[in-house]
Amino acid sequence: MADKIRVVVLYGGRSGEHEVSLKSAASVLRHLDRSRFEVIPVSIDKAGRWQWNDLHAIDRAQAASLPILPDAPEMRLARGPDGRCALVPISQSGAGPLDIDVVFPVLHGPLCEDGAVQGLLELAEVAYVGSGVLASAVSMDKDVAKRLAEFAGIPVAPYRVLTRKAFVRDRAASVAKATEGLALPVFVKPCNMGSSVGIHKVKTWEALGAALDDAFRYDVKVLVEQGIDAREIEVAVLDGETPFASIASELNPNAHHEFYSYEAKYLDPDGARVDLPAKLDAAQMARVRMLAVQVFAALECSDLARVDFFLDRHSGEFCFNEINTLPGFTSISMYPKMMEASGVPYGELLTRLVNLALDRHLQRRSLERTYAS
Repeated sequence: MADKIRVVVLYGGRSGEHEVSLKSAASVLRHLDRSRFEVIPVSIDKAGRWQWNDLHAIDRAQAASLPILPDAPEMRLARGPDGRCALVPISQSGAGPLDIDVVFPVLHGPLCEDGAVQGLLELAEVAYVGSGVLASAVSMDKDVAKRLAEFAGIPVAPYRVLTRKAFVRDRAASVAKATEGLALPVFVKPCNMGSSVGIHKVKTWEALGAALDDAFRYDVKVLVEQGIDAREIEVAVLDGETPFASIASELNPNAHHEFYSYEAKYLDPDGARVDLPAKLDAAQMARVRMLAVQVFAALECSDLARVDFFLDRHSGEFCFNEINTLPGFTSISMYPKMMEASGVPYGELLTRLVNLALDRHLQRRSLERTYAS
């Protein structure tokens, strides 16, 4: 075991996407190469407790969602005398600290992929998969991500931004701001959620208020975005010497779902038809893959991301929708599917991500931390 890389699979989290994380983590756990990696499942429950789960019990269960075991001991991260990060049980269970090499956060949503956990892992000085604090934070915020993408010359659809503070202070003024210059239908989206949580397609202005009320349950900032007659195109990006963009896929929600909602993604096995590869001509495919890499670079992402675009059916132009720096890894998630279709199988993908995290950590550790004139 000593020569294996110790990988903490971190899952759960205090967000509305907690259950999605459990599904993603179960898939990651099954596909990590056990001949190379010693896998340690660590969960964050909805109360924020970090728990060290028993791998053998999880393996025996073979559940589609990774459980948080009721008897799992609470733990914390600490740095040992040699500078390595370690898992340390909080209770006096007799188990000592365990040095770890890398953390694979399989987390989605606020307080998970928005830079909060990444900042903690930076302080613990441990390698981790995924983007750093800056890219995680700006990518999670749909408004800021769109602003940076637009600054880099990448088209985005028109949208307005509302804050909960302003909405509570003057509801009528906020609704008026949201409708200014936009035409029906519009989409209402919490700025910092994923998995389509809290998103509504609004077809009448009378329905806008209720949609905003629901979106503000999940975030203090909400987008009202122009609906366009568009196809939904996704591209997976994998870091390396130069970032690699996968073959694009296209999502076609079935007749029961007007857009790719949470229900279509995770609850309805027939929620959408996926065309992989997307039905694009060669020029369109090359264009969207190039745009995905440009977004990845503009937001200073690392390791992996799924970049989502709209393809306007009338103009034929792509516009950037959003980026997910810790995309889903469930059995039906598009990031691993697109990578597999592009020649990178699931198991190899996970190995490459762990190696990218370790390499990036070595680079950061080589930086000077003190200054003497």
